[in-house]
Amino acid sequence: MHTPSSPDAIETLARKRAGAQLGWIVHASIYVAVNLFLAALSAHQGRAWALFPALGWGLGLLVHGAAVWLAQPGGTLYARLLARERTRLHSARPTDRR
Repeated sequence: MHTPSSPDAIETLARKRAGAQLGWIVHASIYVAVNLFLAALSAHQGRAWALFPALGWGLGLLVHGAAVWLAQPGGTLYARLLARERTRLHSARPTDRR
């Protein structure tokens, strides 16, 4: 993958990556909350039906995570993720040789 060299391109890419990572964290948090509720409801009913939506949605979460964390190496949670990506990109930037 081509690493951008201009400060504006680095900033844009860092924001995109941090946003994607934060999106996955929100997705995973909602997955856990909803599936805990479904598991409690399922247990209250005495049946194990909650396993099926957890597995299906879990597969989607896994694919989403692979796209965010594997396909894109590299105050608030968003700000920390943004700073980490900005640092990575600045350190990978080729030096200007004239």
